[in-house]
Amino acid sequence: MAAGLLLKLVGFCFWAVFWLGGAATVSTNAGGEAAAAAVVVDARSAIAVTDEDFVCATLDWWPPDKCDYGTCSWGLATLLNMDLSNKILLNAVKAFSPLKLRLGGSLQDVLIYDTGDPRQPCTPFTKNSSAMFGFTQGCLPLHRWDELNAFFQKSGAKIIFGLNALNGRVPMSDGSLGGPWNYTNAASFIRYTVSKGYDIHGWELGNELSGSGVGARVDADQYAQDVLALKQIIDNSYQGHASKPLVIAPGGFFDAAWFTELISRTKPNQMDVMTHHIYNLGPGVDTHLIDKILDPSYLDGEAGTFSSLQGILKSAGTSTVAWVGEAGGAYNSGHHLVTDAFVFSFWYLDQLGMSSKYDTKTYCRQTLIGGNYGLLNTTTFEPNPDYYSALLWNRLMGTKVLSATFNGTNKIRAYAHCARDSRGITLLLINLSGNNTNHIYVTSEGVQPYSTKKEGRRRFGRIPGLGEEAQLIREEYHLTPKDGSLQSQHVLLNGNVLAPDANGEIPKLEPVQVEGTQPITVAPYSIVFAHIPRFYAPACR
Repeated sequence: MAAGLLLKLVGFCFWAVFWLGGAATVSTNAGGEAAAAAVVVDARSAIAVTDEDFVCATLDWWPPDKCDYGTCSWGLATLLNMDLSNKILLNAVKAFSPLKLRLGGSLQDVLIYDTGDPRQPCTPFTKNSSAMFGFTQGCLPLHRWDELNAFFQKSGAKIIFGLNALNGRVPMSDGSLGGPWNYTNAASFIRYTVSKGYDIHGWELGNELSGSGVGARVDADQYAQDVLALKQIIDNSYQGHASKPLVIAPGGFFDAAWFTELISRTKPNQMDVMTHHIYNLGPGVDTHLIDKILDPSYLDGEAGTFSSLQGILKSAGTSTVAWVGEAGGAYNSGHHLVTDAFVFSFWYLDQLGMSSKYDTKTYCRQTLIGGNYGLLNTTTFEPNPDYYSALLWNRLMGTKVLSATFNGTNKIRAYAHCARDSRGITLLLINLSGNNTNHIYVTSEGVQPYSTKKEGRRRFGRIPGLGEEAQLIREEYHLTPKDGSLQSQHVLLNGNVLAPDANGEIPKLEPVQVEGTQPITVAPYSIVFAHIPRFYAPACR
């Protein structure tokens, strides 16, 4: 018995060296086992802060006959036609408590709103190859808007609505669309929304009209004037209300000069949120998407955009914050069995981790449902693997972002936040390697918890085997693909398949408990969330 206790004590001391920031080397194990390494977390102060409801998803307007590369992947899964009575859909949104939903997409700038104007009949989108994005002007009937808001209220969603920013534009000599935004229809729609008491978190102006644009573009100077007009409409429409929706723009691809000008003309407080879109993997038809997702250097490429936008906002002296307003990874509806499969969680969670480090407040995934990149299956509504990745992030990763540095292979991606609604930190580890199992210790940087003898006794008076082992227990959530296939549309949590039950209820996400003296084991092609409640983190108090 004495020998066993001695071994536990030695093990604890070895663990404590790592825990307090010491260095150690462990030799590589045979059989594809990688050397033990360490994630160094600096928990003295936060490097950034996200919104409480950081995770966001989009809903789009595409008709069923929207097709890409010969595949029609939207079906009845968009704002105009989706089954709002589906139990899985309702429960999937409710599980986030709340989930931000951004309503918009390519067709929003050719969408009008049925506000009773006889000069603007409410007709549906019709396929037309000569029209922008292949469809004629469409319309949102008010009865459908009422139905949608009944669903939003029942599910507890927070709504961002993307407005048509092309009404009234005229072609300019440089190829852009100019002239002031004709906001008559939009203002009428906003007034109707207010009159019905529908809760809108933010109104966003336009979709992908920034910089060189997609389909159309508007100069930053004119766009700024239109944002100011939207701000005035919101101020007038919500006069007397306790709070007003956010003013959001431009919902486009990042262009440093264009974004800088928009900020300079709307600062310090006329625009609340600057949104940009991300499709950094290229077209959905690309046959090398999985190679890109598993390439650390390729993933790192998007950091420049986050850093540049952060720098623009900091130097401008503005209250405007950055969001990712739409991100589907691969454009033109994604790629079946890639962007709706397990492998895409590597890209998605890495994006959440990376963007949060650069003070991105909200990240909207394209889509909640629809296309080949939905969090939910387009036809069955059952969650794809990324849904569970998003839900774990939402429940485990708090708003305060911590610096985390991994000293081993570049195939491990590491991110740390203060734990959500709990003590300590949560660590996210992503293993892009299909060959190596990594055993990872977590160390703290720059913290000296032994400030007094009393503090030392308080924190380390309980040694495993000597009293309360539970004080050093951590919770781990291991995500792996079903049958080991990266292209599986089913994910395992700690070895168990995740799926809704017969009533459409989202399954519980239960952790495994691990003794804190042990390293975190990260299997090949896996993702691990580790909640470490006893980590010494002054930033998280």
